[in-house]
Amino acid sequence: MADDKRGRDKQAHDEERRQRERELETALERGDEPEPPIPAAELGELEDALETLPFPTTAADVVETVGDREILSPDGTYRLADLLPETDAEIFDSPAAISVQVQRPTVAAAMKRIIEASDELQDADFGGSRRDAYKKTLKALAAIEADDDDEGIDAITQWIVEEIDENGKLPGSRAVRREAAKFCRSNGYEIRVDEWLGI
Repeated sequence: MADDKRGRDKQAHDEERRQRERELETALERGDEPEPPIPAAELGELEDALETLPFPTTAADVVETVGDREILSPDGTYRLADLLPETDAEIFDSPAAISVQVQRPTVAAAMKRIIEASDELQDADFGGSRRDAYKKTLKALAAIEADDDDEGIDAITQWIVEEIDENGKLPGSRAVRREAAKFCRSNGYEIRVDEWLGI
């Protein structure tokens, strides 16, 4: 590889990707969270394909440019357009930010629906902490019902979208957690009080 700016940038990018893969493997070994459905190698290939885009870029631009790109996971194949919202409000700083967004396809598809529904709201406060709480709730639902067809994720996503439509605002993160806990308990899933959904 030539010792020029492009070569050095590629080496730095490759090292960053290897570091992320090591961190992911370490987290999985510790058992902090369930294994992501999309393997790190597949996410690395996705990031390489996204290098052609100018960053920062909007989710709408990503969908328009490479939305047909397929991502393989143990559960099946997903199109990038099915996992990212078609909106200019969602901005990604790097290919790594996109791979983090789509790492868990069922959660990404649910967040896509929620973001697109909230895109119509005026002055919607869907900042980092509320968004993170929504994602954490959806991930907790995915972990609880690993053997099911993501019925909980679908139910809570539908509930959030209906709340947006009916009330013209995003429900609070505690309300989302409460609704998810109610769903789990009514469907026979045990939730401990020290868990995220144990509200």
